[in-house]
Amino acid sequence: MRAPMLLLLVCASGVFAENLPDWFVPLREAVYEQQLKADEILPLYQKTRDKASVSLSGAALYVMLSRCDYMMGRAYQYEERKNEAALCYSEGMNWAEKAVEQNATAAAGATAWQMLAENLSQSCAVRPASYAIANGLKVEKYAKNALALDSRNAAAQIMIAARWVYAPAPFHNYNKGIQMMNAILGEGDMDKDDRFNVYSAIGYAYVQQKKYADARPWLQKSLEIYPTNKYVQTLLAKS
Repeated sequence: MRAPMLLLLVCASGVFAENLPDWFVPLREAVYEQQLKADEILPLYQKTRDKASVSLSGAALYVMLSRCDYMMGRAYQYEERKNEAALCYSEGMNWAEKAVEQNATAAAGATAWQMLAENLSQSCAVRPASYAIANGLKVEKYAKNALALDSRNAAAQIMIAARWVYAPAPFHNYNKGIQMMNAILGEGDMDKDDRFNVYSAIGYAYVQQKKYADARPWLQKSLEIYPTNKYVQTLLAKS
């Protein structure tokens, strides 16, 4: 089958830097909670797109439509519906490219590059290996473009670190990935899903190294955020 953080004091208290519209959050939650099937999430996706179209304009609208397609793609991807996921990610990239072309303000421009990177990253996972080989390096390039505009964009930081966690052998470096993910906890402006992604990535890296005692606390932290997430539940069962 995939977000930015406040000061350490705030993070320690469990408060997230949520900068997303209230009407988008239910779609994100449904995808990460993994309790609904993709076909059940589809009406929520369509409703969120409709709300975006009447609430936003210009680059902000294009970024939000890109987010929506990304989330729907994740829902399909978890069910191994790769063709449908790929179409969502392709649309997500198209919207993000339109946002980039708007020459938006620094923060909005950073988010546009972030969404371009996120959709491309997952597109590489659901398309043939030849696609990933041809386009994979662009993910880090786009993420760095986002960070050039907003150095605290945690989602972009996560994508760069994720390369070392999730790349197939011999390209991964779990220790480096863990170190980079840990650093994000003190450097990024994190939304709820960002913190989940960092915790679960660290847990995954430890599981891959068979360091199960090290993995468990991170996976448990992930489940404190999304208790019903089946992906992390599976990782925890392995440890």
